[in-house]
This record gives sequence, C-alpha cells and structure tokens, in this order.
Amino acid sequence: MEGGAGLYNPRTVEEVFRDFKGRRAAIVKALTSDVGEFYQQCDPEKENLCLYGLPNEQWEVNLPAEEVPPELPEPALGINFARDGLSEKEWLSLVAIHSDTWLLSVSFYFGSRFSFDKADRKRLFDMINGVPTIFEVVTGNMKKQTKEKSSAANRNGNLSKSDSKVRSSDGKNLKGMQANNEEDGSEEENEDEDEDEHGETLCGACGDGDGTGTDDFWICCDVCEVWFHGKCVKITPARAEHIKQYKCPACSNKRARP
Repeated sequence: MEGGAGLYNPRTVEEVFRDFKGRRAAIVKALTSDVGEFYQQCDPEKENLCLYGLPNEQWEVNLPAEEVPPELPEPALGINFARDGLSEKEWLSLVAIHSDTWLLSVSFYFGSRFSFDKADRKRLFDMINGVPTIFEVVTGNMKKQTKEKSSAANRNGNLSKSDSKVRSSDGKNLKGMQANNEEDGSEEENEDEDEDEHGETLCGACGDGDGTGTDDFWICCDVCEVWFHGKCVKITPARAEHIKQYKCPACSNKRARP
C-alpha cells in the first residue's frame, strides 16, 4: 500500500536508520498512547488488516499492498482477526513482535537494494540494536531496565522524584528547583555528573534518550517511575503543572482494562 511503502528511498546508513526510527515511533504510538484508537480500527469483522508505521511517525491500519511483489516488505497480515481471541496484553505483544520483525526487514531491504557492504550492515544493525524493541516497550521489559537505571541514578541523588516530576532535555528541573552550589568548581562537577546520568535515560514510549534541543520536555510516571518525552505521551509543561499524580498510558490502560 502507498503509505506503507513511503514516498522516498533512504540510501545511506543514517537515512535508513532515520526511516527505521520514524516507523518505529509510529508503531509504538499506536500500541501505547493511541492504543484505544488502534484497538477500534482492528475490527475482526473487516478484511485482513496490517499495521503500518510511516517514516513521518504516523501510523495507519490498512489493507495490504495489491501489487505482487510489493514495493517494500509487508507487515503481518490479519492482525485484526486475533484481537478478540487473545487478552489485550497478549494481542498487543503479538503485534509488537511482528512489527519488530517488519521494521528489521524494511531496513535491511534498503540495505540490500543500495548494496550496503558488511561494515555498513553491521553499523546499521548496531544502531538499530541500540534502541529498545517495540516488544520491550509494550510489555514493560524496557521499563524495568530503565527503572533499574533510574534507581541507580536516584542513589547518586539524580532523577529522584523528590527533586522533580518533570524536566527539560538539558537536565534542568521544571518543577522543584535543585539546590545551587555556592562554589563554581562544585557546580561544574555536579553538572557533568548530571549530564552523565541523564544521558542514560530512555523515554518509556519511543526508547530515545535525551534530545539535543533545550526545549524537550520530560515527565515521570508516578506508578512505574519511568521517564517519557512529553510529546510522546501528549503532555505539555503547562498541563503537567496541574497534574498531581501522573500515570503513563500503559499504567492507565492497565487500570482501565483489567
């Protein structure tokens, strides 16, 4: 189908990885923050449906491509048929596994098409392997890993919930100001340590770390204690100021659908 194929062909390792991240972010969104809408679109009464992640981070549920062979590898067919035969958690996990497989096949399709050599293929795989899988995000395995890192950071006095609930990408708190060091040397040392700790933080939705933009906004779930980009969970700094206890989409969904 046209949307799944995309409107351009990435030719370098960096371009293929950018394509991968865009499609991955779209599918993560469908299976987490947009899960209600995704669930409704996967009506078992409809024909064979596929979940497509697009390079622009948008997702869509649609029929598979009509052309044979298709322009790009196709995602799993008929995901809607299994929806009511499994628990929601099992169904989403199954879709996540097949989506991970599809993303890899698309990326290495581009690698083969544009004759990536052994070094380029390894570099592409290493870049992809550095990002949590969709399955890890959906099932919470990535959250456990992130929580362990957060706990380690908390022991060093960083990323503690007592300090703040939200922060910007440069590590500065947006709620609850950190104590200022009187000595310049101590302040610089603490900033370096703070950057190191924040650099290990991964968003619980998209799996990316701290961005380079100073306006990136993060928020921590009060239930699972995992950090998220505000844009990934559709929370703005202004809205966060009025939230007494924040629950991420996954934690909210667990209570809404036992």
